[in-house]
Amino acid sequence: MTDDEELAWTVESSHVAYECPGFDIVHDEVTLPDGSRTDYDYVDEPPAVVVLPFTPNGDVVVIDEWRQAVGRVNHGLPAGSVEPGDDDLALAARRELREETGFEAGSVEPLTTVEPANGIGNSVHHHFVARDCEPSADQDLDHDEHILVDTRPYDELLAAARDGDLRDGRAVTALCFHELFGDSA
Repeated sequence: MTDDEELAWTVESSHVAYECPGFDIVHDEVTLPDGSRTDYDYVDEPPAVVVLPFTPNGDVVVIDEWRQAVGRVNHGLPAGSVEPGDDDLALAARRELREETGFEAGSVEPLTTVEPANGIGNSVHHHFVARDCEPSADQDLDHDEHILVDTRPYDELLAAARDGDLRDGRAVTALCFHELFGDSA
């Protein structure tokens, strides 16, 4: 028996307990490896793309957006859900960058893929580095998005992550992977 088989839960039944735009809450009845039964609820949401966008001079295109769950403005990076039919994640990253910021990328390369909160959700975030980003159009925001766009020096963004001023997990993950692996991620 492999570790996966030894640790796997068996789903006896599953249903969507709550639906809303952007995610669902799923309720599973499961049997644990020791044979006991319990229930488990989790957030079910589509995969997302996150973009670390650099301008030609090395600054980073950043966004400020209200986040109701934490009750404050979030300083972060462009990100958004992968839509049905998005077979090319790099194209989805380009689209999200353009829609949220009005910037167009000269190139887009994969950085990493993570499961940011796999204890409570099935989220998968695909991070990309975009280079030579230039303003090219107006933002094309969703009805519930209100986003301010700015550029910041990369070192300033890193300092904000170190100091705890940049708290968005997607942005911090992108910066950490970029610092660890740079263009070889």
